[in-house]
Amino acid sequence: MVSAIAQKTQLDLEGVNRQLVDADATSMVKWAGETFGDGLVMSTSFGIQSALMLHLVTRIMPDIPVIWVDTGYLPPKTYRFAEQLTEQLNLNLHIYQSPITPARMEAIYGRLWTKDDPEALNQYDYMRKVEPMQRALRDLKATAWLAGLRAQQTHHRQTLRPIDIQSGIYKVLPILHWNSQDVHEYITKHNLPYHPLRELGYATVGDWHSSRPVTTEDQHERDTRFRGIKQECGLHLPKTQGEAQSLDSSSL
Repeated sequence: MVSAIAQKTQLDLEGVNRQLVDADATSMVKWAGETFGDGLVMSTSFGIQSALMLHLVTRIMPDIPVIWVDTGYLPPKTYRFAEQLTEQLNLNLHIYQSPITPARMEAIYGRLWTKDDPEALNQYDYMRKVEPMQRALRDLKATAWLAGLRAQQTHHRQTLRPIDIQSGIYKVLPILHWNSQDVHEYITKHNLPYHPLRELGYATVGDWHSSRPVTTEDQHERDTRFRGIKQECGLHLPKTQGEAQSLDSSSL
């Protein structure tokens, strides 16, 4: 069900996706800014290619709120990379964390990331990532969310449309159909930095305890996260079973 927040805009998603089918990423970002105004936010993980979306969006909307969920377990290089990009791009950064500290979580629940149990990993992701993001979207009164998801990244992301609704908030994915070469060309053209762990063979990076470099045995870059047990951390998944089913329907 679409929330009251999303209902205020009431987009014809089928029509909008047809209208923007040939739009480039810059045009889509401009459309989002014009459509959602102050209700538009973006998220970042300060991951391997995060400089791309941060640059793409902030050169059009310099003051857009940028949400960063800090799990408390990020690699030191990620924290320093975040500082670098925040200063370089003058980001309007909003940092959110779980109200449960890492030490408290480990004392009560154990080191959930060490368990070969999807439910334990889901519990970890909810506490450290999903709940803080949901709180951020509420606090900032977001009606729409710009994210740098690409269809090439996971099976779930291959099912997405550039404009849709997730948990009552519009989701706008300007680079959904970009490939790795598109990403590299943009970053090179604009002299943007990659995350420093890319030089050590990382294709994707999350928490220090659950990310590793790519090896020749990996079939997919997401195999390097959480030992390949799961591809998505939960931030970009629907909250309810009904929403999950709707993502698999022909209308989405």
